[in-house]
Amino acid sequence: MAEGFASADDRAAFIAGLPKAELHLHIEGSLEPELMFTLAQRNKVAIPFATIEEVRAAYAFSNLQDFLDIYYQGMGVLHREQDFYDLTAAYLARAHADAVRHVEIFFDPQGHTARGVAFGTVIAGITRALDAAAARYGMTSKLIMCFLRHLSEAEAEATLDEALPYLDRIDGVGLDSSEVGHPPAKFARVFARARGLGLKLVAHAGEEGPPAYVHEALDLLKVDRIDHGNRSLEDPALARRLAAEGMTLTVCPLSNLKLCVVGDMADHPLRTMLNAGLNATVNSDDPSYFGGYVNGNYLAVADALDLSKDELLTLARNSFSGSFLSDAEKARHLAAIDAYA
Repeated sequence: MAEGFASADDRAAFIAGLPKAELHLHIEGSLEPELMFTLAQRNKVAIPFATIEEVRAAYAFSNLQDFLDIYYQGMGVLHREQDFYDLTAAYLARAHADAVRHVEIFFDPQGHTARGVAFGTVIAGITRALDAAAARYGMTSKLIMCFLRHLSEAEAEATLDEALPYLDRIDGVGLDSSEVGHPPAKFARVFARARGLGLKLVAHAGEEGPPAYVHEALDLLKVDRIDHGNRSLEDPALARRLAAEGMTLTVCPLSNLKLCVVGDMADHPLRTMLNAGLNATVNSDDPSYFGGYVNGNYLAVADALDLSKDELLTLARNSFSGSFLSDAEKARHLAAIDAYA
């Protein structure tokens, strides 16, 4: 058993109460089958599944594109402000139960506005739930608007235009969806514009795409954080650079396993990242599709790699130090981890 724990149950109990932040969560990817059915009935949307069990059976992916196909299909049940509120509130309740103190969540406005849902409807529902979680749980949050990389940069520019009236509630922009064939360079101008507006920048890179995509995210998009980043380890000079610059990687173990980025959790590179001095964090990505919220991800990778108490504490500390909170807020959360330890 890893240093600091008498048993696997001891480690699980430690993870359960460990204060943590989640930095890589697609709110649309937290749509559980039960809520999908409820919203489909509420909004009279036809879905190609007769039962919840059929939905779960469909969550068998061989690659990122297979997942995205059903992800966008599920998104189609979201129409009203209340739908986005219910979706977000359900995730936040689960996060609170996992001792998550701060969340930085992604949303995909293009997946909604293309269906005729107003941008303001999406924002209103999500932010109302975030405000309710702050009041109920004391949970803080940041909201990150993602551009769909399989669409054009011009479409991303139009989305940024739509977001302008809501920048008081949007903290950053990101880049998600199909990675291969859509390099970060494709979005260099819109990211430069977003930075000029004072927004934080993040991008999915090095999940299915090559290390070169991570270089582009750093040098062309000038991101503040890398989402995933697993394949950075294939380029030792890049890994050294990420460590030297203190760049945070938002790693998603169960997502990596479900999408076959790793063949077995025992082969996950998380410990290698930590040993290389990388600011790796643990997150759930699209938890309803990948089979686990943040504590489920901590447990899966901790058990497979036999992570020690010190390693788990490092991951939790990284989640706050890599967040977009103020230095004072980070210090408060880091002190809470020290007290918990």
